[in-house]
Amino acid sequence: MAWWRVLGLLSGTSMDGVDVAAAELRLDHDTIELRPLGSTVLPYPAVLRDKLLATLPPAGCGAEDLCRLDTYVGQHFAAAARLGVELAGGRADLIGSLGQTLYHWVQGSGRVRGTLQIGQPAWIAEATGLPVVSDLRVRDVAAGGQGAPLAGLFDALWLADEPGTNVALNIGGIANISVVGGMRPLAYDTGPGNALIDLAAGQLTGTPQDTDGTLAATGTVRTDLLAVLLSDAYYRRPAPKSTGKEHFNADYLGRALDKLDTEVHGADLLATLTELTACTVADACHAERAARVVASGGGVRNPVLLAALRRRLDVPLVISDELGVPADSKEAHLTALLGFLTWHGITGNTPGTTGATGPRLLGSITPGAGPLRLPEPATQQPKRLRVRPEPTA
Repeated sequence: MAWWRVLGLLSGTSMDGVDVAAAELRLDHDTIELRPLGSTVLPYPAVLRDKLLATLPPAGCGAEDLCRLDTYVGQHFAAAARLGVELAGGRADLIGSLGQTLYHWVQGSGRVRGTLQIGQPAWIAEATGLPVVSDLRVRDVAAGGQGAPLAGLFDALWLADEPGTNVALNIGGIANISVVGGMRPLAYDTGPGNALIDLAAGQLTGTPQDTDGTLAATGTVRTDLLAVLLSDAYYRRPAPKSTGKEHFNADYLGRALDKLDTEVHGADLLATLTELTACTVADACHAERAARVVASGGGVRNPVLLAALRRRLDVPLVISDELGVPADSKEAHLTALLGFLTWHGITGNTPGTTGATGPRLLGSITPGAGPLRLPEPATQQPKRLRVRPEPTA
């Protein structure tokens, strides 16, 4: 099968901008080959990010607000897609877009009833003339799955030939893991990644991140607050499970702080929230009997968080770059892969990881400038993903 140039676009729960990756992919019998072509981030303008954050629970969002945000985010994704075309050398065949998750509807029992991603794909198709595969989560939800994390399929293919039980970890706003080589396929959100850290940093400094863990490094972990946070029932819920800022938000943190007898000062709060992420991720890795953890996402650039995680793990932790997948753009490459799979008639979910009743083709296709011409559907389900080296400049 020929090489296809595919762009992957998404904005994660940190809501800081659009991650873009360009890659060449092809299917060779039961193996998908992926060759990264480059990646970048197009930050949201401050006013748009503020509007997005202002819609998160417990705030409300009216129909007018939702329409405006869907348009503005779609136009920003379109601008990001144009950057992706440049990364691909001026030519691409297809775009996969995970959009911007605005709400993930989880019942008290843990069942996901719906999920909403905005960023109207028509803007992307109009700006680039390329077909867009979008709305990639909701079919899995309709089939009884969590709709997240969708990385389970990428990780199962990517780490298929690695020995032992490997846990692929992504630390974004929410942290998630995929277990490959264990007793059964499994992927789930472990809890907050950077979400609460970013929230507290924004409240304290006006900058919505603790760059390099600078504040956390000067603080002391408050064991009383950590105990309150760890008592959350989410951590004891069986997998598959998913969560988001609908749960881990400012009200959540405020309620936890209200349970303490003494005030928690700024640096101590950051140190404690950083330890919370490390603790909950490490506990999940221990529970899955990980022999190795392969980490990606923005959180791996926080040396304080990474040190805390290594301290709590008793197995090697490596960054995904060492296995050929750029840590900063793994999720964008995942999105490109999901678009490629749908385009070729290949299912994109792993029921054992999301809880869906069966494999499903994911997403909806928005045509590009010309007629919609899909290739002949693949006749073989891929079993592995091989990542070729990214070309050097």
